[in-house]
Amino acid sequence: MNRLFRVVLKEITGPYAFGVCLFTVLIVATTYLGRLIGFLVHGVSPLLVLRLALLFTPAILVKTFAMATLLAGLLGFGRLSNDSEITAMKAAGASLQRIILPVFVFSIAVAAIAFVTDETIVPWAAKTSSSLNTQLMHNLDKSSLQSAAQPIIENGKAIGVVSARYFDAQQGVLRDAVVVVYGSSQSQEWILAAKQLTFDPVKFAAGQGGWAIDGKASLLSVDGSVCLTIDNGAWPNQIPKLSVTPQDILASQMTDLDLLSMKQIRAEIVKLKSQPNSDPAKIANLEFGYWNKIALPLAAVIYGLLGASLGVRNSRQSTAAGFTVAIFIIFGYVFLANWLSVYAQGGVLPAWIASLLPPAIGLVAAVVIIVRRNR
Repeated sequence: MNRLFRVVLKEITGPYAFGVCLFTVLIVATTYLGRLIGFLVHGVSPLLVLRLALLFTPAILVKTFAMATLLAGLLGFGRLSNDSEITAMKAAGASLQRIILPVFVFSIAVAAIAFVTDETIVPWAAKTSSSLNTQLMHNLDKSSLQSAAQPIIENGKAIGVVSARYFDAQQGVLRDAVVVVYGSSQSQEWILAAKQLTFDPVKFAAGQGGWAIDGKASLLSVDGSVCLTIDNGAWPNQIPKLSVTPQDILASQMTDLDLLSMKQIRAEIVKLKSQPNSDPAKIANLEFGYWNKIALPLAAVIYGLLGASLGVRNSRQSTAAGFTVAIFIIFGYVFLANWLSVYAQGGVLPAWIASLLPPAIGLVAAVVIIVRRNR
């Protein structure tokens, strides 16, 4: 059994490493290359562009880890079949299930690494790359800024709104910020205009609001009776403490859930469900993203089993056939996942079903193929 593991693992590790490199380069070329070259053309430092490219990499690798297991299984077992080594293993008493077991173990290890990477490194890298990308775009075009707006909720009721011309989630900064507070009649009562609001996580954890005024600010009453200039950073009593974090603001306006871990997505879902008049589509999108954090690493196991089972064949085939099959399977899997995501975000399907159905279908298909080819 140990020898069988060594033979199979040796056969798939090379194609797996090749697959990771291949699919990573393809995704970078089709998704980010134009933007990176654009920065270089406009005179951005090559070191900054390289840093941005490296920050994009973790989120890409999490996806290519799974894709590469499919290619590794197809090419590795295709080579073993072409050289009649699968036949020799069966003649020695090993069933196809036992021959594929090393691929299953290898795929689980890949899935575990992908999950841990997606939960730890990817959110940090995605936030850093988003902040750096915004800064570079602003340096090239001064009118290009990432604005933000967030309602202020107290006891399940909207009591105001905070907005900013520029929002930096990584630094926890709102520049050219305006806080509008509603009165009892839900009309505007107070307006705070600040050059910059900076988030302090220590104060926020202590229940002291967390946001501080940097530089000067102006406090105005809508009726014109009060007009104050604040230049010592003190928070005016007329303006309620902001009970939002940069993470909350980021989550409310983002579409890229790579920025959040499962725990953070879950916290946002709970928070939105506790608020009245929350957007159901936004909650559904977060729920789909939450379950997708499990489905994406799980795809590595499904791809590995499918690749190994489809790689076993009776006739000799070229390596190009393995590439073709891999492309078709990945395309079909991604198409099905995206198709179901539309139904999930529209509220037609529960998010967990939409996320986990493609892996379930892939698992059933892999088991059927393995059983049939073991006969």
